[in-house]
Amino acid sequence: MATPADINRHEEVAPDKASSAALTALCLLLALNLLNFIDRYILPGTQPLIQAEFKVSDQAMGALTTALFITYMCTAPLTGWLGDRFRRKPLIVVGAVLWSLATLFTYFVHDYWTLYFRHALVGVGEATFTIFAPAVISDYFPARDRNRVLSIFYLAIPVGAALGYLIGGQLGERYGWRTPFFVGAIPGLLVAAAYWIWAKEPVRGGAEGHASEVKPSREEMWRNSAGLFRNAGFLCATLGMAMLVFAMGGISTWMPTFLHRFAGMGVGKAGTVLGAITVADGLLGTAIGGWVAQMWLKRDHRALYLVSAWSMILTLPLAALVFFGPAKWSVAALAGAEFFLFLNTGPLNAAIVNSVGAEVRSTAIAVNLFLIHMLGDTFSPQIIGAISGWATKNGGLRTGLGLTLVTMVVSAVLLFAGARFAPRLEAEQKPL
Repeated sequence: MATPADINRHEEVAPDKASSAALTALCLLLALNLLNFIDRYILPGTQPLIQAEFKVSDQAMGALTTALFITYMCTAPLTGWLGDRFRRKPLIVVGAVLWSLATLFTYFVHDYWTLYFRHALVGVGEATFTIFAPAVISDYFPARDRNRVLSIFYLAIPVGAALGYLIGGQLGERYGWRTPFFVGAIPGLLVAAAYWIWAKEPVRGGAEGHASEVKPSREEMWRNSAGLFRNAGFLCATLGMAMLVFAMGGISTWMPTFLHRFAGMGVGKAGTVLGAITVADGLLGTAIGGWVAQMWLKRDHRALYLVSAWSMILTLPLAALVFFGPAKWSVAALAGAEFFLFLNTGPLNAAIVNSVGAEVRSTAIAVNLFLIHMLGDTFSPQIIGAISGWATKNGGLRTGLGLTLVTMVVSAVLLFAGARFAPRLEAEQKPL
């Protein structure tokens, strides 16, 4: 009778046999990430309609995103521990099924607090997939290739967000705000089934050349986890990302409402315009940012951090023009700001996974996700909503969104500082 260890050895894919398995896994994980962000951004696309039906404040609507990320953060440490000890494939499938079912459940919601509970439950599912997917990809591809591969993987963010805005705004305006959630949920269940059938588990650490099937002891895991907080490259990248996520979380949640209120757009048009900008800028910005970083890496090992820092600096003036400039310039300025904001998507995520060893990578991603959401988008939509309510005489939502300019500056400073600790990728990745 086969033991669990025998099954693991049978299903794991060695690095020299991984090319087709790696491509299959990357395509399926990309599809799941796309659906993940579609489901997440349907809510902002339908937000004015939901707010009108339930008659709740801006702060209450922002609290929905807070609920998602609180459960996300609370689940992340456990899932990170599981990912460093057990096969990631079943954990990825469970997470995808859970968030898809929670999205489907929204179709039957008829009061604010049920919607609040539903949105919180989505965070549990996302906290599994978003931790394990980058770790699995990193076991298929070596450090020098991860910026390029992760840039491809994270193209799902702008495309998924754009489709979420579009599906939410257009279907919500025509058929009611519940319909988009039903439409968004079904594909996730189908792709999760496909991943279960066709994806293989890569050998842990295979891309670094020190593959091992031996599970670390509890003492080793504690030591490796504690080492993360002495790893300056990891901490600077994580805290810089946290400040970025504060800004992006607040802007992505409130921008459809901002365009509705200040640019005079209908709900459907706001979702369509924002979706078009997000998908165009996301594809171009993520691709160009990944390409620039890849070229820069050939002569400077700090490139992943530097591209990410300059991305923040270049975004600042255009974002200020969106929030405080004339309404007629808001769309053009938003297009420019989002382009520069997306430049860091691949490089910054690659910097994080490259800064740690394979034996602690799932835990590191879990710690990263915990910190970026605790300090970032868990509270930023609610804070911006609260400022909007308090500062009605001074622009309301404009003033709230202005807070994100401060966090962009802090992000740039942290990332420039982190460049000093960037690992040299020519050398073999060392354990913490």
